[in-house]
Amino acid sequence: MAKKKSGWGESIRTILYAALIAIGIRTVAFEPFNIPSGSMIPTLLVGDYLFVSKYSYGYSRHSLPFSPNLFRGRIWGALPARGDVAVFKLPRDPRQDYIKRIIGLPGDRIQVIRGVLHINGEAVRRDPLGPYVVEGDGPRITVRLFREVLPGGRSYRIIEQTDEGPLDDTPEFVVPPGHVFAMGDNRDNSLDSRVASAVGPIPLENLVGRAEFIFFSIDGSAALWEVWNWPFAIRWSRLLTAVR
Repeated sequence: MAKKKSGWGESIRTILYAALIAIGIRTVAFEPFNIPSGSMIPTLLVGDYLFVSKYSYGYSRHSLPFSPNLFRGRIWGALPARGDVAVFKLPRDPRQDYIKRIIGLPGDRIQVIRGVLHINGEAVRRDPLGPYVVEGDGPRITVRLFREVLPGGRSYRIIEQTDEGPLDDTPEFVVPPGHVFAMGDNRDNSLDSRVASAVGPIPLENLVGRAEFIFFSIDGSAALWEVWNWPFAIRWSRLLTAVR
């Protein structure tokens, strides 16, 4: 009987140790996130699952589960690189996680004019790549695909449905000290820093981490009970691909 109690105790200790290790990894190293909306198409698709590195920008209270108010600022803080895809806590509601591309750093002047991004008064290069079909996030539509090239040479793909939408002509935003400016790659369908009342500039303290790679992706075509269709719903080509 004593041995049976000892066995139960050992099992409980093993579970606790495993849970602590998992929490530790999630806090200081990597945390999984999934993509529920199309604001980052074509870089990220609805149904992508990715790992975010928690150490890339240092640690804040938002690095911990449930964001306990234990301290302010960042420990071992580092600025994101312009062009990073980052997860952050929404400033007006820290319970919500957002993922966008970091476009502006503290002190930058950001403006969109007729769909073209301008940084510090200079138009950002936008090379046309042809049509792109958007699927899986509402009606199937064909939009325009571009390669945007930031100052310094970092590039990535964006999509535009029009250059005359409500977010295609903005006032000039000056990124405050201690903040960054974030935008979605799906430029006409992204609630981001261009919308001051909903998102606005992101405090550095709200950064959770940098998106690193996609470890799983599913297109939503198979219901949970349709086991035989699961292999066909997985986007095999996206597995273990880096987020750029």
